[in-house]
Formats: sequence, C-alpha cells, structure tokens
Amino acid sequence: MTAKELLYIEDALGHAKYFQTKCLESANQITDPELKNCVEQMAQKHQMIFQNFYSLLS
Repeated sequence: MTAKELLYIEDALGHAKYFQTKCLESANQITDPELKNCVEQMAQKHQMIFQNFYSLLS
C-alpha cells in the first residue's frame, strides 16, 4: 500500500469515527423513538465503515 493510500485510509477512519460519535451524541438527545432509532442505525453504519477500513490495515 502506498503512503498516499494509507493517508486516505487514515482520513476515512477519522471521518467514520467522527460521524459515529456525532450520531450517538445526537441519538442521546432525541426523544422521538423512530427518529432516535434511525440515528442509532446511522451510528452503527459508520461503525461498520470504520471496521471495514480498519481491516484493510490488518
């Protein structure tokens, strides 16, 4: 893997983790159950994206 590719993966990891964190923070403030569930699912999706990118480094 090239240095540029590693930098891209590092950025992608950071973005996925950031979006997951923000989704979880938002979900904790939402009172509507349906909307809260939707945002929690987005957080899970970003966690999966993070794991997929991280697995590229293994």
